[in-house]
This record gives sequence, structure tokens and C-alpha cells, in this order.
Amino acid sequence: MTSQQIIAIVIFLVTMVAVMTEKVHRAVAAMAGAVLMILFHILDLSDCVSHVDVNTLGVLVGMMIFVAVVKKSGIFEYVAIKSAKLAKGKPWRIMVSFVLITAILSAFLDNVTTVLLVGPMTLAITGILGINPIPYMISEILASNMGGTATLIGDPPNIMIGSAAGLGFSDFLLNTGFPVVVILALTLLCFRFLYVKEMQVDQEAMDKVMSLDENVAIHDKTLMIKSLIVMALIVLGFILHSQTGIESGVVALAGAVIILLIGKQDAEDIILSVEWSTILFFIGLFVVVGGLQEVGVINMLAQMMINATQGNMAMSLLIILWASALISAFLDNIPFVATMIPLILTMGQSGMNITPLWWALSLGACLGGNGTLIGASANVVLSSISTKNGYPITFKSFTKIGFPIMLMSIAVSTVWLLLRFA
Repeated sequence: MTSQQIIAIVIFLVTMVAVMTEKVHRAVAAMAGAVLMILFHILDLSDCVSHVDVNTLGVLVGMMIFVAVVKKSGIFEYVAIKSAKLAKGKPWRIMVSFVLITAILSAFLDNVTTVLLVGPMTLAITGILGINPIPYMISEILASNMGGTATLIGDPPNIMIGSAAGLGFSDFLLNTGFPVVVILALTLLCFRFLYVKEMQVDQEAMDKVMSLDENVAIHDKTLMIKSLIVMALIVLGFILHSQTGIESGVVALAGAVIILLIGKQDAEDIILSVEWSTILFFIGLFVVVGGLQEVGVINMLAQMMINATQGNMAMSLLIILWASALISAFLDNIPFVATMIPLILTMGQSGMNITPLWWALSLGACLGGNGTLIGASANVVLSSISTKNGYPITFKSFTKIGFPIMLMSIAVSTVWLLLRFA
């Protein structure tokens, strides 16, 4: 191993430790790692640019801007109240409704944004019913990660995988969407038995829910209509990506520009609401992983994996799926996926069919986030909302529910992948 390879590995490991321990803000840690790669001559500035995935950044920025405009219409609160009323105020039906809403929204919007919108409404509805919101909160955390797994734009790892592998929206729906539907159904079945006692309320409480007026939640009806139209166009653009040849990042940015032009919102306010720290984190991360790629470390790891599995597809699928899930249960899945992408691409250079491996990586990394409270950002955000409102969700209490369901999810994914590709 050369001195350049050793330096690159040390910089990568130090950066990852800083990100995982959260002693340093993850954006600062990633950017510091990128700067060190340049200072130690692992990369120069032009190399850095070539390793940054602009398409992934385009999807992230575009969808963040779009969601920032849309949520000002009040449509998300409207949907929550309307679904509670359609469920006749019955606790179990409300849980099913909120789980499905969370999963569907997370398939098209950022998971954190989704739980920030659904969480407060859940507290309001359960408050009226006089029941414990924790089962609802936990089910929504799990649903947000499951829904995000189903589509190209649902979770950052999928955006990264789709961009690197040239996979489209329909590819994800067919290969990750189907197992997610099965997993979601099994999860609801588990919750039906787990929390049957917590779902008992009197008729008066249900009548209070039925008396809510969902129309009051709409702050701007015109903006809501415009948002729905633009959302339909964005989704259509994602679905037709392979036919039109227009990258998903361009579709997302086009949708953002259109809604900014016709939404009549304060553009300065909307643009400032973008999570620029997240964007800087991605840029720094791409550069750090690019450093490993530049000095040949990724090639070495890929060769080791090919030798270990001897090119056996079933073995490769199982290793990537389960390793991704178990690691992502405790660590941020974005750095892990950023490291795995060039490794899988390098494995493909040996003549191996790597398409199934992308689905193993996606299912493992995204569903693995349900294993513990720190497995995904949405977990931390929604548990914090619950705790601040007097209903604490601890690491232990969440893991008791989340980890078994994560294992069930990966078991279902294992069966799906082996039947489909092995």
C-alpha cells in the first residue's frame, strides 16, 4: 500500500468518525476532509469537481425548494385532518391512514420534511382522542423510511444510486417499490397486535375529531392547486426520465423554478430555507470518497469482495444487503452508500452484472435506518418532537420495536432479491 493510499484512508476514517460521533457538524467534517484531500495532493481542484455528483445535488436542491413553497399552502395539514375524518375518528384506522400518508409523502418528499409535517398533526389528533401518540410516532418513523425506499427521490441514498447507475424512477418502483408494499403491510399487521389495547377510545373523543374543519388548514388555495399541478409534472418527468433523457436533477430544478415563478412567494425566504449545510455535506463527502477512488483504494476493496464471493450473485446480494442494513442501523447511510457506489461500479468492470447489487444496496441502506433511533434523520427529528411534547421515545424503547421490524424488512427483501435475481 502506497503512502498516498494510507493518507487517503486516514482522512476518510477521521472524517467518518467525526460525522458519526457528531462532535463536529457533519457538513464541517465532510468539507474538512475534502480540504485535506487537496492539501495532501490526493486530489486537485479539477479532480474534486469531477467527483461531485451534480445530478444528486440538483435533485436535493430542487425538491427542497419545491417543498418549501408547497408547505405554505397548508395542503399537508388538510390531508391529515381529512384522513382522520375519513377514518371516522377510530384510532386504528387513523394509524393506518397516517402510516400510508407518511409513506406516500416520503416516497416523493424528503423524509425529514414529511415527519415535520405529519408529527404535529399526529399530536393534535391523538390529543383530541386522549390516547398515547408514541405508537403513532414510531409507526410514522418506520413508514417514512419505508416510503423513501420505494422511489428514486424518496431517500438521498436512492438519488445517489440512481444517478451513479443511470436508473430511472420506474426502475425503483419495480425493484424496491414492490417489496416495500409487502413490508409496510406486514408492519401494520405487527402494530395491530402490538398496540391493540392503546386503541380504545370513547365515542365522544371520536366525535371531536369528526368536528374538525379541514378547510381551515388551507392557507392559500391557489398555491395548493399550482403545487399539485407542478408536482404532477415533476413526477411525470421522473417517470419519463429514461425516454426523454432528461436527468432527474434537471427535472427537480425545473419544478423548483416553475413553482418559484408562479407561486408568488418570497423567493429570498424560500431559497434561504434550503438545507445548505446538507448540500455542503454531500459535496465534501463526494470529494472524500473521490480521494479513495483516485488512489486505487476502491479498486482494492472491490477486488477483495469479488474474491470473497467468487462472483457468486446470491452471495454478493446477501453480503451487500445485510451489511448495508446492519451498518445503516447505527451509522449514517449516506456516507456508507457514497463509499459503496464506486466499489460496485468497479466490480462491474470485471464483467459481473451489478444491476441487482444496486437494489440490495438501496433496500439495505434505506430500510436499515429503521433499526435504531439514530439510524436515520427522520427518526431523530420525530422522536425529538414527541419527547418535547411530553411523550419520550428513548433509544431502547424505539430499538425494541424498530430492530425486529428492520430484520423482518431485510428478510422480506432477501427473499425478493433471491427470487428475482439469484
